[in-house]
Amino acid sequence: MSSSEKLAIAAHLHVLLRRKTGRVTDTEWMASNPAYAAEVIRIAHEKAAEGGHDDLGLLADRLEAAMAVPEAPAYKPLAQRVSDAAKANSTRPLGAKAPARPEPAGNSVFGDSQLGVDGTPRPNVPRYVKGLR
Repeated sequence: MSSSEKLAIAAHLHVLLRRKTGRVTDTEWMASNPAYAAEVIRIAHEKAAEGGHDDLGLLADRLEAAMAVPEAPAYKPLAQRVSDAAKANSTRPLGAKAPARPEPAGNSVFGDSQLGVDGTPRPNVPRYVKGLR
């Protein structure tokens, strides 16, 4: 049962308890906290038996049945699930700088590699000239 249905039953029970017994309850807390709901249900059954308020007892039974059904997990959009997973698997805190990459070796194609270690030009080194190599 959805939380909105539980809230609707709790609100109706709140109104009946207020009208028939003068008791004030917290509907949102009743719909979300099983322990509080159980206590309100107990009080509603007690007052229904004392005053002959059958409608109060029936509504307390409905809330009890609603609270027995576990709430389905809330749907999260894919982007939120990916973001949560990324945060959970992150090894560094947000805002921390990424570790520095090591400089490429002197003979790497992608470094400043046209010159050798001693500063002289290296022959036959592939390079970019107006397009792809």
